[in-house]
Amino acid sequence: MAFQWPVRIYWEDTDAGGIVFYANYLKFFERARTEWLRSIGFGQHDMREQTGGMFVVTGADLRYHRPARLDDELIVTAAVSEMGKASLTIEQTALLKPAQMNQATSPVLLCEAAIRIGWVAAATMRPSRIPGTLLEQLSS
Repeated sequence: MAFQWPVRIYWEDTDAGGIVFYANYLKFFERARTEWLRSIGFGQHDMREQTGGMFVVTGADLRYHRPARLDDELIVTAAVSEMGKASLTIEQTALLKPAQMNQATSPVLLCEAAIRIGWVAAATMRPSRIPGTLLEQLSS
């Protein structure tokens, strides 16, 4: 089951056309990944302090399906689709909550992404192995 995180759309998220600026989906996805890791006991700051390592985005593939607009309520998801010793691919979606669409009974897909993140040593930014405790938690 994918982690879910709520987002409300504010003026600052929209462009001149009144829809969510395309790059803001990257922010929503980043926040959801951070909250997902925190929810399983791995805060970004704590991981860096305790292990000397951190995740960095190494690739992003996004597809836009429908626009989100001011005041919309979204559900942003995150789920591991591939796991290696030094990187993960996270499948993410931005969904419009059903209550936003009068006729919809299930969330409407707005944007989907495959985000690849790699583990690096924070001091050198060189690739490194993801800590075993984190890999174990992600596997369960």
